[in-house]
Amino acid sequence: MKAPREMDRQIILDHHRRPRHFGVLPEANRVGAGHNPVCGDEVQVMLRVNGNVIEQAGFTAKGCAISVASASLMTSLMQGKTLAEARDLAAKFSTMMQTGEAPAELGESAALQGVHTLHTRVKCASLAWKTLESLLEKGTTQAEA
Repeated sequence: MKAPREMDRQIILDHHRRPRHFGVLPEANRVGAGHNPVCGDEVQVMLRVNGNVIEQAGFTAKGCAISVASASLMTSLMQGKTLAEARDLAAKFSTMMQTGEAPAELGESAALQGVHTLHTRVKCASLAWKTLESLLEKGTTQAEA
């Protein structure tokens, strides 16, 4: 696959134009920030975790369409997941960015699978996910793609 297919492009553009879960999450109890110095993308990921479950996920971002869409897709996927499930999904996303193989568990986030061939854009797609991984590990963090 050379680049995202047309259906994947439509999903990416839709999540860029109308990002889900965008905005400050005032009741967040875990907050992490990420930055991609190569292209200037910035993301802040916010979670409200109750026990072992992500009750709510949100983000703010300044960046390219791929970066914003990836954060939107990720936060949509994380709603209601356990911390262990979230870690597993983040690992699967990372693998997808290396191989282009998209497991069904990633849902619409699989629309980003074609990005793996666009080496300069992998960091854009991975920024929110790497921020999430650091956030799950440390609680509050700064991450860099």
